[in-house]
Amino acid sequence: MKNTAITQANGLMVAVLTIVSLSGCVRDKNSPGYEYTPDMYRSPAIEAYVDYGEIRDTLNTELMHTQSARLPVAGTVPFTENSLDDMPYKIPNTVEGYELAGQSLRSPFAFTDDIVNQGAMIYTNFCAQCHGVDGLGNGPVIEIGGHPAPQAYNGPLKDLPQGKMFHTITFGKGAMGSHASQLTKTERWKVIAYVMTLQKQGSEDTEQSPGTAEATVPAN
Repeated sequence: MKNTAITQANGLMVAVLTIVSLSGCVRDKNSPGYEYTPDMYRSPAIEAYVDYGEIRDTLNTELMHTQSARLPVAGTVPFTENSLDDMPYKIPNTVEGYELAGQSLRSPFAFTDDIVNQGAMIYTNFCAQCHGVDGLGNGPVIEIGGHPAPQAYNGPLKDLPQGKMFHTITFGKGAMGSHASQLTKTERWKVIAYVMTLQKQGSEDTEQSPGTAEATVPAN
């Protein structure tokens, strides 16, 4: 009788422990079985740049106004609404887009001597190899390599609008490839400022002369 009571008590204790243990487990449809303390296996995902103080603890104003993301590493290029280089270039790479660029795009910079000088440095590094030091289409790639010569800036290209230059540097045209990966939008406008001085060599035309061009925001 006594042994029977002990056996029943033990059985009851086992049943209670089993129920308690199972009640602490959660069945996840993605899990192959029951999990004990599932938070240890499946930690909550934390998204970058999300202010969890604001989302999860609206009563704690200190957390609501605490930056949750880490500061960017040194040298990171910021994204700002007013940054020319961050803005997309929306004119398409089509014949119609090329003509539209010539009609609507103007440099956002006044073509000062400083801008022109900076453009001259960029031109020497990226353009003179084909277009030549004086923009006559006689760079070493042409004279030594035997490639077709680009037209002279103070010749057939002396009236080429600055918008078409920007479009060509961005997408490339003919034998010239795109330089969008080499030059930022700001650098493209600077080199265009210098090219416009090459257009004036040996020409009496004063239209769009660097230093007097109106600084307008490009229609990007």
